[in-house]
Amino acid sequence: MVHNNSSPPWLSPDGNEEDMGLLLAPRLSYFAAVARHEHVTRAAQDLGVPQSTLSRAMVRLEADLGVALFARRGRTVALTPAGRSFLAAAERALAEVERAADTVRADADPAAGRVAFGFLHTMGSETVPALIRAFRVDHPKVRFTLVQNYGEAMIERLRAGELDLCLTSPVPDAPDLVTRRLDEQRLRLVVPDEHRLARRKRVRLAEAADEAFVTLEANYGLRRITDALCAEAGFTPRVAFEGEEAETLRGLVAAGLGVALLPPPAVPRPGVVELTVTAPRAAREIGVAWLDGHPDTQPVAAFKRFLLSRRGRLLGEHGMHPADQSPREEP
Repeated sequence: MVHNNSSPPWLSPDGNEEDMGLLLAPRLSYFAAVARHEHVTRAAQDLGVPQSTLSRAMVRLEADLGVALFARRGRTVALTPAGRSFLAAAERALAEVERAADTVRADADPAAGRVAFGFLHTMGSETVPALIRAFRVDHPKVRFTLVQNYGEAMIERLRAGELDLCLTSPVPDAPDLVTRRLDEQRLRLVVPDEHRLARRKRVRLAEAADEAFVTLEANYGLRRITDALCAEAGFTPRVAFEGEEAETLRGLVAAGLGVALLPPPAVPRPGVVELTVTAPRAAREIGVAWLDGHPDTQPVAAFKRFLLSRRGRLLGEHGMHPADQSPREEP
């Protein structure tokens, strides 16, 4: 018996296997066509490639695998048992590639494509549904994948290619992102309805310096804004509870467990009073972000134009409240 000590062609010199998928993938459709026709010439005509090219590809495929896939009988070929097994796997792989191609084509369809859109939890109950409803007046078939999260998590997903656009606050400043400021939302000091400040309409934030605060967790943008505003007012907030959702914080305030700086609610919450903060100016900017240099499908480009057209009126009645526009203090 003669032993062949040379490594198979798919092995690197140190004996580690390279990615066979990259090696074999370009020849799978050729193999499936020859197997289907059982004739190299007819398969070449069907594929629109020279017969010599197809023949060499099949010889190289068998050499790469180290297995005979075809039994040759003159101009015709027949699959060996190994060939039949490989064909079943090749057809599954080709079908999966075709499904993936169909998906990306459908997502890019100008009329019925898909937009992966991220937004803050506080914008989920009113703002985003209203935006999508307005957009779909002119684009009724566009589909959305919606992701609610805090700002940093959305930026990570944007960079990972999982999102096309996101509404976030604070508006990030990063060289790999394009951002546009769209609107401003005033923040309220939310207190229990039996609180010593509850009869007031407006308050200076420094008047809450001795209060316990309920806040979002430290990685949330609104928490960073809260900490910065309190620092500007001359104190560090004493945090009693941390949460992940604004309405949960309102519930904690209603239970008398602290006060909070929050954007206006979609609907009034019983048990709390929302006070306009006159000093420092308590507001957060809302902006849209996308990855710089990332090509847009037509649906994404259309929704981006729509969002930019809403600059200054993105939040509707849940943005700036008339009471927030007057600096007068009332006892």
